[in-house]
Parts: sequence; C-alpha cells; structure tokens
Amino acid sequence: MRVNLFDFDLPPERIALRPAKPRDAARLLVVRPEGSPRLEDRRVVDLPDHLAPGDVLAVNDTRVIRAGLYGIRARGKTSARIEAILMRREGKALWRALARPAKKLKQGEVVRLGPANSIANGAESLDAEVVSKGDAGDVLLKFALAGATLDKAIERIGHMPLPPYISSRRPADDKDTQDYQTLFAQKPGAVAAPTASLHFTPRLVAALSARGVLIQRVTLHVGPGTFLPVKAEDTASHKMHAEWGEVSNAAADALNHARSSGARIVAAGTTSLRILESAARPDGKFAAFAGETSIFITPGYKFKAADVLLTNFHLPRSTLFMLAAAFSGLETMQAAYAHAIAENYRFYSYGDACLLFPAESRA
Repeated sequence: MRVNLFDFDLPPERIALRPAKPRDAARLLVVRPEGSPRLEDRRVVDLPDHLAPGDVLAVNDTRVIRAGLYGIRARGKTSARIEAILMRREGKALWRALARPAKKLKQGEVVRLGPANSIANGAESLDAEVVSKGDAGDVLLKFALAGATLDKAIERIGHMPLPPYISSRRPADDKDTQDYQTLFAQKPGAVAAPTASLHFTPRLVAALSARGVLIQRVTLHVGPGTFLPVKAEDTASHKMHAEWGEVSNAAADALNHARSSGARIVAAGTTSLRILESAARPDGKFAAFAGETSIFITPGYKFKAADVLLTNFHLPRSTLFMLAAAFSGLETMQAAYAHAIAENYRFYSYGDACLLFPAESRA
C-alpha cells in the first residue's frame, strides 16, 4: 500500500509533553467501525465499562532501561560530541545502538559514553569500541564492561530515551523516570515504553478485577524503531526492526482457555498485539513463544490473536498507525483521528488513548 495513505496533519500543540495526572484521567476515544455511536468520548478510567467478565487483558511487562547515552569521540587533540540510544543487546558486552552523528564514527575507534555534559568533569563513563557500522545510522558497540556489571553501569549513567517529538522540545528529567515506566514494568530490555499501559493505575487495575477482567502479562522489548516514520513510498519496501518477545507456556494456556470459553482477548497496546500475533497459530490458538519478531501489520492482515485493542494516538506514516488501520479499517481510523484532533485530544506517548473494535470486513 502507498505510505501516503497513512499521512495526516497534526498541530504541534496536540503533542503531549507530560502525561495526564492521574494517569487514568487521560481521555479515551471508543472507536466502533460497526454500530452506533461510531465514536464515543470517554476517559481511560471508564475502560471496565467496555469490557466483560472473563475478558483477558494482555499487558506488556517490559521495563524501559536508561538507554540514552551521551559521549565523545577523540582523535588526537580533537574531540566531538556524540549521542547513542541502545537498541538491542547482541552479546554480554555488545549492544546495537543508533548513533548521532553515525557518519563520523569509524570502525575500530573507541568512544566514551556517560551522562550529559559531565564526561569531561570526571564523572563515571563507559568506553565502547565501534565494532561495525550499519546502513541506517546504527553501530555495533563493544563495551569494556559486560553482563550484569554493564547493565548496572548503564542504569547509573544513562537517561530515559524519550521519543524525539518530546526530547526535541524539552530534556528528560527526574519525572520521566517514573512517568515513562508502566505499572506492569518488570523485565528490563525496552528502549521505548509500551505507551498504552502508561495509563494504568492501581485504581484502574482494581476496577478491572472487580469487573471480572483477567490481566495476563506478555513481553515485547520495544525498540526505537517504534518512533520512526516509514520512509519508503510503499509498505512492501519497509523493513521492520526485530524486537525480542516472549509468551510463556502459562500465558498461552490462559489465553487459550479464555478463547475456548468465548471470552475476548484485549491487547493493551500495539506491542502486546504484535507479540500475541507472533505467538498465535493459524487456527487462533496460542503456543509458547520466545525470540525475535519483526511482524509488520498493515491493512489486509488477517488477525488471529486479539478481539479489542487499547492504544494511543500514533504518528503519521508510522507502522503503529498502519496497525490500527488494519485492525479497525483505514477510513474508520482517519475519521477517528480527525475527530480527536478537532476535539483537542492529546497525541503520542504521553497522550490520550483509543479503544478499537475490529472492522467486520477485516476477517
């Protein structure tokens, strides 16, 4: 499909720079491709009203690491500042990272990484060798530390890797340490938050439990590719970044039990939906899954895993907006986004949410 079909204009003031307080006070646009009302303005705290006893809500329990690192590269008497965002671990001391400016880095040279504006002042830092360079601004870094020791150092000196549409307008701060982490965060490995779950509070979880909704954890370590617009002219030419995920045996059993009993599976976020789809067999049953997935969902995809999708409002031309359009229909999502913009909804990671029901014609 042509990528420009997924384009739209968003006023800059609609981009949320901070989350709603409390988190479940965010607005919720309920989107029903079939039936009436087609669009309904609610709040996230109202989510239990739209779910039924026995429904299973699949949440992503990945934890965002402090994957943003500033640094310098030195050649003789000259030095230059660089920035790296860790993408994916490839060994005990190896990380694939997005580097800026990547073009000026050379294979074999050593860079020194640490907190912003403090490396030259004697603060703790990490040395890493540029092992190789990719074609998309990525580099493979080999750190002087490894394993758990490296992990702890990254947590000490790194910063939360806020999306570019936020970090370009304000720096990350101490509030983001909490705000950009979900209530379900448990397994370290993401460099971007599964943003639909940022809306959950203990109050909302208790209300869902009282409603008889079951919460099931799955894992997908979200990579920075989630922020990137598709640059190809056609979706067929776009290559997804691989991300590591897991659906345990226990989770697969619980999901299969829900499906066999006639209950719905509700994906909290596109990341949860993508790992569910990766673990689903053609007959719709789930099997345990652990490994990388680069599943790319666009209109025409035949969904097997989820019956309802809770998700935020996404960037134009992004793979996430394409997934939402595949789930509820492109025309429906175009109308929903136009409504959200007109009604002053807040967009992107710290913004509001929508609850999507499937288009009947998608199956």
